[in-house]
Amino acid sequence: MVVHATLPLNAAPGSGHGFQITDLPEISQAATIVHRGSMNNVLASIQTLVRWIGRNGYHSTGYPRDLYLDCPDDQDEWVTELQEPITPA
Repeated sequence: MVVHATLPLNAAPGSGHGFQITDLPEISQAATIVHRGSMNNVLASIQTLVRWIGRNGYHSTGYPRDLYLDCPDDQDEWVTELQEPITPA
């Protein structure tokens, strides 16, 4: 399984970092939802997003992304934006 993690860094692409730098493709259109709380409880938010996509004439077209907006020590206080690339069905 390949997982991409995103974080700002001050390094040029290349080797020698202990990880690989990858530019992810731009998402031209996405359905998004803000999930509040632990990622252990994210399923209801994902289901809400998937239902919205289907009901509004879209379908998923790529790998979803999570943008962690606030991650305090208490995971129940986390704020995460779930992003699902979409195109019209």
